[in-house]
Amino acid sequence: MLDCGLRTERTITERLRGLAKMPAGSALIAGIGDDCAIYRPRGSADDLLFTTDLFVEGVHFLRETHKAADVARNALVRSLSDIASMGGAPRFCLASVCLPKWATDKWTDDFFSSLASLAARHQTILAGGDLARGETFSCDVTVCGAVPRGTALLRSGARAGHEIYVSGALGGSALGLVNGKGKAWKRHVNPEPRLALGEFLRERLRATAAIDISDGLSLDLERVCLASGIAAEITEPPRFSGATPEQALHGGEEYELLFFVRPGTRVPAGFEGLPLTRIGVAVGGKAGVIQLGGSTLAVQGFDHFAHAKL
Repeated sequence: MLDCGLRTERTITERLRGLAKMPAGSALIAGIGDDCAIYRPRGSADDLLFTTDLFVEGVHFLRETHKAADVARNALVRSLSDIASMGGAPRFCLASVCLPKWATDKWTDDFFSSLASLAARHQTILAGGDLARGETFSCDVTVCGAVPRGTALLRSGARAGHEIYVSGALGGSALGLVNGKGKAWKRHVNPEPRLALGEFLRERLRATAAIDISDGLSLDLERVCLASGIAAEITEPPRFSGATPEQALHGGEEYELLFFVRPGTRVPAGFEGLPLTRIGVAVGGKAGVIQLGGSTLAVQGFDHFAHAKL
């Protein structure tokens, strides 16, 4: 049984990593500690990627401000973004949904129509799931993806000297959550999984590590640094118009990609209209330490068990 005194996602997942040992010779070649688990079927040219993510009323959305279509998009994008960060392509998804009494037939129809539409747009078959009744709405979307054997982008592949990049401009989702209007609000309720970019990073740039920015740049960068055994020196990232430096550094639900490449890699200024910006370099030192402008950056971001949402 898990100790109820555990207070952060990191301490809980580290405990789980110790409990969930993979046996020698297992076809499961990556488990807890990356954006997706990796399963290698015998004789297959592809590795299969599996990810799942919860989307809960009162934690991730409010029914007073989010339409059914907004909820469906966000619930699915969270998992599609994990596939993108590994350089994979989605194949199918499963959606387990708990519907409360307030969810009318129209709301429910709008939710599932939007979920199916977005899945189809990204060539992801809605293959099943589960339905239940409960006091609050929750949705758990599992996505299976695929990547050529042995090529998945992991959090653990970065080394000292590797250059650090981000896609897009950061802080828009956090800004939208605060002001509830304009382009920032649209950014918050209508995120895009960077699937094509993820494949480009894997195939063309030969990225060494990657993660999607779901809980905030500082927190997700720390996760890569800890997994790779490195520290990082960064500058302020590109900011969404109107966002504060704090929102850009620590705001969650961006679903942009943070990635590392070997020194000398020719990274274009953009990909399909999306800016790609160098923000720093991996360095030796205590794993997980991030320097910003010569000072140690206090890691923040969204942690269900330790921090309030920005």
